[in-house]
Amino acid sequence: MTGLKIAYVPGVTPGKWLTRWNERYPQNPLQAQRYDGTEILARLHEGESDVVFVRFATGASPKTPSVHVIPLYDEQQVVCAAKDHDIELYDETVPFEELAGESFLDLAEYPKTAGGTAMAMEVCSSGAGLLVLPLGVARLHNRKDVVHKELTGVPTTSIGIAWLAPAGDDPADPVIEEFIGVVRGRGENSSRQASVAQRQQEQAVEARKNRQSASTEATKTAKSAKSAKKKSGARAGKPGAKRGAKPAPRSNKR
Repeated sequence: MTGLKIAYVPGVTPGKWLTRWNERYPQNPLQAQRYDGTEILARLHEGESDVVFVRFATGASPKTPSVHVIPLYDEQQVVCAAKDHDIELYDETVPFEELAGESFLDLAEYPKTAGGTAMAMEVCSSGAGLLVLPLGVARLHNRKDVVHKELTGVPTTSIGIAWLAPAGDDPADPVIEEFIGVVRGRGENSSRQASVAQRQQEQAVEARKNRQSASTEATKTAKSAKSAKKKSGARAGKPGAKRGAKPAPRSNKR
């Protein structure tokens, strides 16, 4: 088994899965890196990553015939604002409808080349507008001059794990299947883990061979015993003097 190249979008914390993998397969460590671009699925097609953690609008999975996607969890959305903004007055969540009339920043206007989310957060800190982000992303770009509160009444986003579907009749990659199992929380000895299933299959094949070998040996033993019995019977049935038989009469001729 070899390692995998993993990429994940900002806000995802894959540490627990990487740790679990490395504990089970220390000889096959993973290569993991955060990807701040917009087209993380392209890394699969370009061979730059074997598995990616992708963000998408909840209910709009990017799954295609060539890309498998398993949704993992939905993300809580938060609203970010400059410190001392009125959202600080809310104890818990902020309903979106109560922010009517507020100015919002558009992340699309802050591509990676323009500083990305970090730059949007800096603009937000100036009071120029509010910014809506997944909670994980807001925590990643946390600033002392920016506050955030959970936001309700807005569409959520989801995180999923994606990998390329096998081409044609090619079998599934057992290493990828093993990692998917780790992410989905399957135990090390779960029969649904690829390595366990393979081991069980190999054990079943070996057991079948042993049964066939034992059956063949038993057949040979039975045949040998039957042959020995026949030979013993044949020896016992050879012509010879019988007990109680009368002696042949002597001839009177001299």
